Amino acid sequence: MAAPTARVTGFTLPNRIRSGSNNIILTSLAVAVLIIFLIPMVYGIVTSLKTSSQFSKIGAPWWPASEDKITYEGKEYDIYRVPIEGELRDLALYKPGRQSSEMLDPQNLEAGPFTWEGQWRQLERAWVADPQWGNYVQAWTAISFETLLRNTVLYAVITTFGAVLSASLVAYGFARFRIPGKNILFMLMLSTVILPGAVTLIPTYFVFLRLGWVGTWLPLIVPAFFSWGTNVFLLRQFFMSIPRDLDEAAMIDGASPIRIFRSVILPMSTPALTAVALFHFFWAWNDFFGPLIYLAGNPDKYPITVGLTAFNTLYSQSTNLIQSASLISAVLPIIVFFMAQRVFMQGVVITGVEK
Repeated sequence: MAAPTARVTGFTLPNRIRSGSNNIILTSLAVAVLIIFLIPMVYGIVTSLKTSSQFSKIGAPWWPASEDKITYEGKEYDIYRVPIEGELRDLALYKPGRQSSEMLDPQNLEAGPFTWEGQWRQLERAWVADPQWGNYVQAWTAISFETLLRNTVLYAVITTFGAVLSASLVAYGFARFRIPGKNILFMLMLSTVILPGAVTLIPTYFVFLRLGWVGTWLPLIVPAFFSWGTNVFLLRQFFMSIPRDLDEAAMIDGASPIRIFRSVILPMSTPALTAVALFHFFWAWNDFFGPLIYLAGNPDKYPITVGLTAFNTLYSQSTNLIQSASLISAVLPIIVFFMAQRVFMQGVVITGVEK
């Protein structure tokens, strides 16, 4: 019988402890970053559910609430936090006085009012949770939200289709075809990414003005069908990672370059195409400067970004309504992101690394 072999286990436990500690630290950092990231969203949701009067009340809580009241003998009475026998109780102020006041116990109204010694003006109001879900209805009806959403969806969907189609065609050419000066052309295309939009703003506007496109959707939609440098770069990186053997096998079967692009390249590039599509969709959904310039004077064509600006001007004192309108505008992008989250993240990872 063979002698048993000894196993070295001297560093197993310390390594496990070190690995566990690292996991705890990384998880804690991730949770902290997530909390910091979600703070503005939580603030927006809480603010959207508050009453308009809560913002001006001294001592109002941070959560959606209204001042607590009771009805006694057909009249409403405010409820305060009253110290009695070393504890705070919620009592209704029945008849205020200088040094003493008459109070009502909401839990025992049958007992009637009783005298409390103290200055009622120093008491804190009692608040009860009262989320105002009607703020969303009021914000929806205050402006033509249906028109704004329809315009924004059409703008985002059409330009996303054009951006993905044009970028995939250009990226396919750079990734698969031998073109004289291809690298120089590719660098020239990428140089447009670092060119500030303010440099080309006036010449571009002048061109569209001479074409008679100002005041229409054409200056915003047509350029999307001529590809953008960032989208082309991401798709080219992914296309280059697809083995050329698949192209050659398709060519042997008689497939043309267009057929290869449609039947081989595109089906295998779903993560990259999804990433590019979502990048552009979110950009188009949040685009404000372009529609503001080219659609000025045509409120029936405004997207939601420009419409919200007009809404904020009209309701500048109603922070709760402004937050409600902003959250309504963010619902669809959030739904789209979570529906395509897995494919989107896969595309972001793959397009950033050339295999």
